[in-house]
Amino acid sequence: MKRLATVVALGATLSVPGWAATKTVTLSVPGMTCAACPITVKMALTKVAGVQRADVSFEKREAVVAFDDTRTSASALAKASENAGYPATVRD
Repeated sequence: MKRLATVVALGATLSVPGWAATKTVTLSVPGMTCAACPITVKMALTKVAGVQRADVSFEKREAVVAFDDTRTSASALAKASENAGYPATVRD
């Protein structure tokens, strides 16, 4: 019985991606010039695999993005914004 419990516990541990971590990055997006721009930026960011949430602020000219770091990166998010016509840089 102990062996079965050990095998089940090991299987459950291995089936869950233990290396994944949710990270948050703030992107500076200075090219947003109107209230509709954040909609385009948000759509571009949320289409990136691994993005869990994107909050885009026109007033601050920034996007705060939560993402799975095993599926994407901050530089890929900045590139997605740039590809949508809004160059972005990662804020420290």
